[in-house]
Amino acid sequence: MLALVIPYYKIDFFEETLKALARQTNKQYRVYIGDDASPNNPNVLLEKYSNRFDFIYHRFDENLGGKSLVRQWNRCLNLCNDEDWVMILGDDDVLESNCIEVFYNNLKEIESLDVSVVRFATQVIDENGIAISEVHQHPKIEKATDFLIRKFKGGTRSSLSEYVFKKKIVDSIKFKDFPLAWSSDVLGVVEFSAGKDIYTANDALVYFRLSGENITSQGDSIEKNKAWFQFYYYLISNYGKQYPKELTATLFDRLEKVQLNNKKTPLRWIKLIWLYLNFDQYSRFLILFMKIKKSIQ
Repeated sequence: MLALVIPYYKIDFFEETLKALARQTNKQYRVYIGDDASPNNPNVLLEKYSNRFDFIYHRFDENLGGKSLVRQWNRCLNLCNDEDWVMILGDDDVLESNCIEVFYNNLKEIESLDVSVVRFATQVIDENGIAISEVHQHPKIEKATDFLIRKFKGGTRSSLSEYVFKKKIVDSIKFKDFPLAWSSDVLGVVEFSAGKDIYTANDALVYFRLSGENITSQGDSIEKNKAWFQFYYYLISNYGKQYPKELTATLFDRLEKVQLNNKKTPLRWIKLIWLYLNFDQYSRFLILFMKIKKSIQ
């Protein structure tokens, strides 16, 4: 069975999320709502939908999302029972009415391929539910490395709500706790695929809401800079020697750019130099050194 986990905090668009769940043409799912000590009590809304689909609501006494979104995701995941698959849905995102049906229609093939990450096509909507992007589709079968290359080239987008993961894989590997959970979802996709392909069901849509209130809508910050560094550093140090040269080079490029945007971080310089030495990237080190020297002259 499929579990849909909603780490709840904002009520502004929550009814749209619930309404979309109630409209699903296949009801073989259970929803787990983990209330992050929100000041916006959702009980009136939940009562309205109590007979529309199966859900379990739990209110946590402590707000974790303000400290660590990943820890909030994890404790919400712990609410699940014995479901095999799990989807983490934003409290403002919307599933097309056929999402669950399409998942089950493809499940036999998904299991035959031994896939542990499934995704839907997506479209970005604004606070009024109006589409502000094209529909983003993906290859039906794609390696995680190819997905990363496409994403870094600007050829696709990604958000946590569009993915379905094998629950036992998530439980064993877990999301990495980057600041603001920025890139924690993308790394999760890579690691939860466990070296196997990602499967895409392009005939159903997840609508990702860009409302101005979520983290994606916010501009660059010190916290995002920290998260980018941790993300790129983690990928290079753990997988760089296995990755295609093109991808590893792109990761180094991005890591250097992030570091140049926040130079006053001695420990990060040490980590970056260690990567240069470990990957025999001496020319990169010299080029970066010359860039820094030129910038302070």
